[in-house]
Parts: sequence; structure tokens; C-alpha cells
Amino acid sequence: MEAREGTVRMKAVIVCASVSHGNTRRVADAMAQVLGAEVIAPEEADPGELAGADLVGFGSGVFYSRLHPRLTDVARTLPPGRGRAFVFATSGLPELPFAPFTRPLVRLLEGKGFEVDGSFSCRAFDTWTPFKLVGGINKQRPNGEDFAAARAFAERLRDRNGGVS
Repeated sequence: MEAREGTVRMKAVIVCASVSHGNTRRVADAMAQVLGAEVIAPEEADPGELAGADLVGFGSGVFYSRLHPRLTDVARTLPPGRGRAFVFATSGLPELPFAPFTRPLVRLLEGKGFEVDGSFSCRAFDTWTPFKLVGGINKQRPNGEDFAAARAFAERLRDRNGGVS
């Protein structure tokens, strides 16, 4: 964390794979405002820089009950070490408690030495093949309540990590 005018500012980065409708990017932007974070695509991620950040977020839409492979590929390239992270997702269908789609990435990050501060998911507009026939589902999502929940999640992360924005 770097000192700035008597305050401590945490360095936060959010790696976001948002490919279908921009839903995940909008959620990432809401969190980034709270955290003072830069939002980058997986292709822009530098593993050394991510390992040196105070807090790193990893988020994507859900494809076949999994996060985007570009996101998990970035996590695999991270050097072992320390750090704090969080995972988030947008999905047409709800995350199931007994098989959360964020769990594999959380475990991968923990295996790399990251302390994962939690995960966040919300529903989002989805036009996956069966839903395309009816024009998609969750057409108005993420909505104001979803963005408020994403900001509240980010505030808890920021407060837990001692950063200010």
C-alpha cells in the first residue's frame, strides 16, 4: 500500500472477462469505483504485477457452469506467493450452494497462496442457446439492486483490507 497525504491507499486490480453483453464489465466497474481499482482484460494482465497488488479481483460471466477459461488461464500463470483476492461472476442462472461456479477459481487462487476474501455473483441477461429462443432471460439484469450489492461487497473488501478510495 502506498502512502498519500497521510492516508493509506491499497493497490487493487480487477481482471475481468466480459464477452457476451457487457454485464460482467459493468459489475466490475461498480466495484472498481469503490476500490479505486483498474479494470483490465485477461490479456492485459501481468502476473508479476497482479502478485504485487494488495487486492486482485477475478470475474467473468458463466459459460457451461464455469468461469471463462481466459480468466482461469491468468490465475494459473500467477507466481506462488502472498496476496488477497476475490472472485465474482454474472450468470443467467443462480449459483448453486452445493456446486458454486466460483469454487474452482477460489481453490486455484488459494493454491497459489492468495487469501480469498470472498466471492460475489448476480444474475444477468443471458442468451445462451435454449434461452435465445425466448429472447433471453434476466433482460433487466444486472439492475440497480445488483450494482448496489456489488458496491457493498467491494466496500467490505476495502474496509477489510484497510484501503481508502
